[in-house]
Amino acid sequence: MPMIDVKDKLEEIIRLGSEMTEIKDLDILMHRILTLARRFTNADAGSIYIKDGDRLEFNYTQNETLQKKLPPGRKLIYNTFSIPINKGTIAGYVASEGMILNIPDVYSLPTDIPYQFGSCFDVLSDYRTCSMLTVPLKTNNAGVIGVLQIINAQNASGEIIPFSDDDIPLITYFASSAAVSLERAQMTRAIILRMIGIAQLHNPRETGAHVNRVAAYATELYEAWCKQKGSPEEEIIKKLDTLRMAAMLHDVGKVGISDLILKKPSQHTPEEYEIMKQHTLIGAALFKHSKSELDDAAMEVALNHHERWDGRGYPGHVDPFTGHPLPGHTDEDGKPYGKKGLEIPIFGRVVAIADVYDALCSRRSYKEPWKEEDVLENLESQAGKQFDPELIEIFLSIHDLIVSIKRRYPDTD
Repeated sequence: MPMIDVKDKLEEIIRLGSEMTEIKDLDILMHRILTLARRFTNADAGSIYIKDGDRLEFNYTQNETLQKKLPPGRKLIYNTFSIPINKGTIAGYVASEGMILNIPDVYSLPTDIPYQFGSCFDVLSDYRTCSMLTVPLKTNNAGVIGVLQIINAQNASGEIIPFSDDDIPLITYFASSAAVSLERAQMTRAIILRMIGIAQLHNPRETGAHVNRVAAYATELYEAWCKQKGSPEEEIIKKLDTLRMAAMLHDVGKVGISDLILKKPSQHTPEEYEIMKQHTLIGAALFKHSKSELDDAAMEVALNHHERWDGRGYPGHVDPFTGHPLPGHTDEDGKPYGKKGLEIPIFGRVVAIADVYDALCSRRSYKEPWKEEDVLENLESQAGKQFDPELIEIFLSIHDLIVSIKRRYPDTD
């Protein structure tokens, strides 16, 4: 990671203030904040904790040293956990006191201070934490909403050094801007989950855990696909930001479907199934008067996530707002042809895989969750039929990451 001089850091902070306001999704924003914080300080690793009541939730982490040990294209897998906001841990102390801690060596802490370093991660991962800069994420309205922790500053030769006190004013300003953006992203996530909560009144399957999993699967799959194509990093981040939120709203159109059909515990009749299929059009219509890239992406996902690679999906070549077949795209009975292959937008192809994977892995009123090996076998068998075969190959290659996401968002029932 190249070092940045003071002038460049100031310019980068100013530029970041504008950039962070453009990122709306909470998870994508945390990735960007941590990446840039590490660049500012030339740090090897770092983590972000988000406040939840009287605890800190470990939400996101990066580690360049451990990342380099992985095969190309693979990502670090980590478990989430929470710690109490008190003076016993470094992050807990910073959150409770609202002050920065700049520690040259976490293994040489005095014994008369209240906080101590937990070495469990170092032991498990064969990593050596040394210098650590831990910063509260504070807003004017909400106080401390989280903690930014960056680890192992490096000099130009890659040697571990203490964090410079000269960086404290810069990182404080940075953390303030980041906190405001995180608070805004939390509000956006809350609004989306409230919309899904409304849908859940009609469709008990549409839980917050389900949509978070589908969105996370979809973004990881799309990111891996983009990197395979050699897409620029900045372009990937912008697309991931809209995709993640759009994927959460993939089934929002089910608010317009009768409860008698949505909550039916047995198989639908052909007539009921035709009504159920209308949720794709209802969902797309909710974003008819587009005001943003998110509106466009949400409409694309809602409309296309039930199309099939072989052209046998729905709703097919129709006007998304009237449901009428498009001229020249109908069979002899006047029914629209399904979109086929690359006619299906990439967001639709990605969410289709994520949604089916989660449905097969989940318990439903009419079925038990499938075994993981059976789910993967099904997906592989549908490559080139129901799903984009290239995306299925990528999905299988990142399966360990997919499983870690499933553990991160468990069903609560």
